[in-house]
Amino acid sequence: MNDTTMDESSISRLFQNLGELQVLQILVVIVLAWLSIMAIDRLIPWLSNRLSGRSRLYLMPSLPALRLLVVVLAAGFLLPLLIKPTLQNFVAILGVIGVAIGFAFKDYVSSVIAGVLSIYERPYRPGDWVKIDDAYGEVRSVSLRALRIVTPDDTVVTIPHSKIWDTAVYNDTDGQRYLQCVAEFFLEPEHDAKEVRQVLHDVALTSPYVHIFHPIAVIVAEQPGYTRYRLKAYPIDSRDQFLFISDMTVRGKAALSRLGVRPARFIVH
Repeated sequence: MNDTTMDESSISRLFQNLGELQVLQILVVIVLAWLSIMAIDRLIPWLSNRLSGRSRLYLMPSLPALRLLVVVLAAGFLLPLLIKPTLQNFVAILGVIGVAIGFAFKDYVSSVIAGVLSIYERPYRPGDWVKIDDAYGEVRSVSLRALRIVTPDDTVVTIPHSKIWDTAVYNDTDGQRYLQCVAEFFLEPEHDAKEVRQVLHDVALTSPYVHIFHPIAVIVAEQPGYTRYRLKAYPIDSRDQFLFISDMTVRGKAALSRLGVRPARFIVH
């Protein structure tokens, strides 16, 4: 018996005979799995938009886990229909799957595992403002393999979950609506610091973007050749953070000019 005959015999022992294949059941499983994933993709966001608080925060991250569950269940139903259910075949299939995962899908599987873990560790959620590597923006969606963020320049960045293994994730909101904004001012040191602090505090307090029920802070630090002021406050909506910073900066400079305080000419770091 030559090698070709042995290979054909091995394949015939592994798979069901063509006449024994239950084509209708296979098609039904595939169609049901596809419809289930489509239903999940529509139902979860629909429910999330009608919920508030912690219920919404837990519901949206469950979306990739539910998709994975549907795929695993569908594969569990399809394998006995395609493969003869013997111990030898079961071991052979596990070996093939292991080799494929190990060589062809190593990075993908790493991202999927990281995505599943992110559901529980929750380093980011839809609506959070995060910085990963050089990308900063709002998390718009979290899929099984990656998350998508939209930067302030309206650029969509797709980042695989595997980044959490070796990259720091900076989350400015962590599931909350509010995000602290900072406007900086570098002034010549000859001025009344108490008066400047009060003027900058009033600038933030009178901004149309400010959330008045959150604290406003003015941090002062004396540096060689200049005084640094950091005006910290919270906007009503985190998406207004750049408009808020711009408003505090423009109005702060105008208020300091009226006060006779001059900006620093030379800044030594």
